[in-house]
Amino acid sequence: MKNYEKPVVVVDSEIAEGVYAASGYSSGCYTVTANIHQRPETGRGDYRIQVIATHTATDHHSTGQELTVNFNQPVTYNGVTSSTIKVTYDYHNNNPEYNIGFGDLIVTSDPGLEVTSASMGCNRTCSQHDGLGNY
Repeated sequence: MKNYEKPVVVVDSEIAEGVYAASGYSSGCYTVTANIHQRPETGRGDYRIQVIATHTATDHHSTGQELTVNFNQPVTYNGVTSSTIKVTYDYHNNNPEYNIGFGDLIVTSDPGLEVTSASMGCNRTCSQHDGLGNY
């Protein structure tokens, strides 16, 4: 069994929406929703975002995913300010329709923050089952 590895976040203010094909992650195999479920209030100045990604492909599985969340204005996450957040996972997803989700993507921003888009791609590679092929 593989040990849990904390996701790595990369913020790049020069990137366009979506996932670059050259990044090693193919897009279109996940359906993603990202909704702000808590807004700043007295004593707490951050936004909390619920993200759910469902692997909708039936022809492959993977051992790596990359989530991209775009906002209508800059957010600060992990000490970096940008309107795009990228989170890379090393999750072995060997079944279609498995969800990857978390409820506390926490960012700070000025009032009026909205999620404009969210996408997730996978590496379409299964290093854990190399002899079985990639279905």
